[in-house]
Amino acid sequence: MSGPIRLEPPDGRDDTLTLRLATESTMTLRLPGQGRTRSGKDAAVDRLAAELAAHIGPAVHAYEVAAVLESEGLTAQRIADEYGHRDLFALAEDLYRRVPRSFPEPPPAADPWAPDPARCALRGALFALPGLAYPLTARLWQSDRAVLALIVAGLVSWAWGQGLGHRAYLRMASGRPEAARTLRAGAPLGALLAFVTGLAIAGPSRAAFFVAGQSCYLAAAGILLVLARERLLLCALTPLMAGAATLPFREPGTVARVGVSVFTLVLVVAAVAHCLREALRQPPASAPVTPRILASLPYGLFGLAAGVLVAFAGQRHPLAVIALTLSMGPAEWLLYRYRGLSVAALRATATPAAFRRRSAAVLGGCLLVYLLALFPAALFTGAEPAPLLALAALLWTALLLQAFGIAWPPAVVSLAAAAAVASTELVAPPPGPLTELLCCSLAALALMGTTLRLLGRPTAHA
Repeated sequence: MSGPIRLEPPDGRDDTLTLRLATESTMTLRLPGQGRTRSGKDAAVDRLAAELAAHIGPAVHAYEVAAVLESEGLTAQRIADEYGHRDLFALAEDLYRRVPRSFPEPPPAADPWAPDPARCALRGALFALPGLAYPLTARLWQSDRAVLALIVAGLVSWAWGQGLGHRAYLRMASGRPEAARTLRAGAPLGALLAFVTGLAIAGPSRAAFFVAGQSCYLAAAGILLVLARERLLLCALTPLMAGAATLPFREPGTVARVGVSVFTLVLVVAAVAHCLREALRQPPASAPVTPRILASLPYGLFGLAAGVLVAFAGQRHPLAVIALTLSMGPAEWLLYRYRGLSVAALRATATPAAFRRRSAAVLGGCLLVYLLALFPAALFTGAEPAPLLALAALLWTALLLQAFGIAWPPAVVSLAAAAAVASTELVAPPPGPLTELLCCSLAALALMGTTLRLLGRPTAHA
């Protein structure tokens, strides 16, 4: 045998000898008595073709075969003596004719949007865990004005945090130090604005201290989430979880209730200080890009609208809102899956129409999985499933569009739905489930249509 022997994997996937040499004109290994018998140099060429079939088959020109032969170290003397050809190119032409063309599919590409299920689940839990502070401290501040102050301050914090988080992610393109500076400057302003808003409602009372604590926590937690320090935030919330776990078994007392909440807040703020200091130690970017402030405006408006819709849903069924908050973890996982499945659909289709159909199926499948996961939770909490699922569909499709940088349509549609639900408060408070169902369903359908139109194009995923 001339040249080195190539060893192929033993699983048979790359064993192309049988497939490539199965025709009458290209058979190199024949059964006894079938066809004419090859011998000598012609048989040696057949054996060489069998050895190199996996490399010759995909070739589009004999020159590629010549390159393979050259890499095998075949000399002109060996080519003439063993294979009966005058030079390397003549042998390459002969091999190219003997082996049929075969173009194997490339190996499956890795999913660039493969989600981390543990991280998504952790983020969903982190959205809900701070709510443990309310049953722990409610007896110390509870009143109608205090509840309203906390809700309004929370809406301000939510809207500000959405806009600030988007701006920080934009600054992250220039480096973590730039994002850290944005968060260091913007988070305290958001906390102050939320506190002043809540103070204007609650007045100088004990509730004002809890409004301040809530505003500080939401600002600090937003920083840790943007900097991807979810585990550190979970560790800082450990005292709060431990304190809330004792409530069904014993009365911790006023000092313990306040102490646990304050200690948790101190830990979270300390974690933020550590993370910012760590990020700011890195060298700054030489030419950082400063995005326009208005680019983050629709994200803040969507945060405000989403907060209003969730607040009204929580008026009748607070436990359903907890379930919706926890579902943000699976929702984030499905956002990643949508992007990964869309990239796979882009590889599997050949026409824009085929991709649009595949994209619609991916969208419907992801949304269906999300709603089916939330449906049992809605039944368990005693809430009407339809309004809660409509709100969940609205939030998920809005977040999907935002993930692709499409911010204004979800902001406008969500604001319209929130305004419609809130306006019914002036007519017949509180708004009934039919009003929420109608408003959220129409908004979700509008966003689904927008998603199919904008994300059903191959260029959106290229």
